[in-house]
Amino acid sequence: MTVDLAAPDLDRAAAHPGPVLLEDADQGFPDEALFHLINLAARPERGLLVTARTVPASWPSALPDLRSRLNGMPVAEIAEPDDEVLRGVLEIFFRERSIRPSDDLYPYLLRRMSRSIPEAREIVRRLDEGVDQETRPVSRALARQILEDQNQFLDHSEE
Repeated sequence: MTVDLAAPDLDRAAAHPGPVLLEDADQGFPDEALFHLINLAARPERGLLVTARTVPASWPSALPDLRSRLNGMPVAEIAEPDDEVLRGVLEIFFRERSIRPSDDLYPYLLRRMSRSIPEAREIVRRLDEGVDQETRPVSRALARQILEDQNQFLDHSEE
């Protein structure tokens, strides 16, 4: 079961017989609710999976008991995807759209794109749109145009 960050239902979590998922816990989850979820997870046949962008030991907490639990939580960090994983993801996204990119496109993209799965999905989507609009093959030239357009958008959005 997943606990809602905005409106945690601790009674439902307590009644649920299995593990609980709490996503984005570092985005303002109430201290007391988190403390109770951690305590629930210690019971037999229970568990708690917490996702966040920062490690629990760095989260602010006014509750000393919660602080000690956050400091003691086991942490598994997931790094950015490497070239092999990112290329595989790009291949899947291209295949889903029946796109056959040129052979030199993968190394070109891998050197220039952000290291994220959502970014890979967005680039493939934009390449697909570019092919439909321009009726040209998916190539480095089209990728260069899309990446330049994206960088210009990012530069203007930071102003």
